[in-house]
Amino acid sequence: MAKRGRTIPELRWRDTPDFVAVANSWGGDAMTNLVGLIWQGYDLLQKDVLSEIDCNQAEAQLERSITQLLERRIRKSMTGYEPYDVQHEVYELETMYSAQAQPPQYDIAFVLTANERIIFPLEAKVLRSDKAVAPYCQDIQNEFMTCRYAPFSSAGGMLGYLFSGQSSQAFKNIANTVPCTLSHHSDFSNRDHKTSEHQRQVPVGKNYPSDFCFHHLIFQIYRNVNSANQALPDI
Repeated sequence: MAKRGRTIPELRWRDTPDFVAVANSWGGDAMTNLVGLIWQGYDLLQKDVLSEIDCNQAEAQLERSITQLLERRIRKSMTGYEPYDVQHEVYELETMYSAQAQPPQYDIAFVLTANERIIFPLEAKVLRSDKAVAPYCQDIQNEFMTCRYAPFSSAGGMLGYLFSGQSSQAFKNIANTVPCTLSHHSDFSNRDHKTSEHQRQVPVGKNYPSDFCFHHLIFQIYRNVNSANQALPDI
């Protein structure tokens, strides 16, 4: 990685503990509660938006628009007393290649309020079908596994916006492509939620967490029967 100057967050927060280790120090089911907020946000998204339209008629900015709507509803689900905030499109300054380079950017990020360098990231990908998992898997292989994403967290999340097909088949194709073993999450047994465990390639001279847990969440973006006969105006 090319040498670069120090950033303002680096000057302010010199220590960089693991997000998950910090969360575990809060006691209880801190990480389960955090991931639960994502599902609560999805439920609100289904109720407020997706159930009112035929998403298959949407053509532009699918990933960005769904993610922006989701982030607002995750925020609505929060109590305001969490030791972290949630934000759409957050830059990861730690792993930018140079001072002039564009830093990596997360689709959604949970950021510790006590140390804003410590981030639990979520990356989202549109899955037009349960076979179209290549971009989803490429983010895992090229970004997370190299520590370019989530340098200060031993866990992160992938969101798949599934427009057609079965979540079970999407999970099977993800497992075969990465490749990895997907396991049920016992706290979300009624959800399309799997986890996988990995060993990351930590850059020389860095102390990033090497053991990494992915949370894989598949969101059904299905056609609503109540809106199927409602034609949209031409734009």
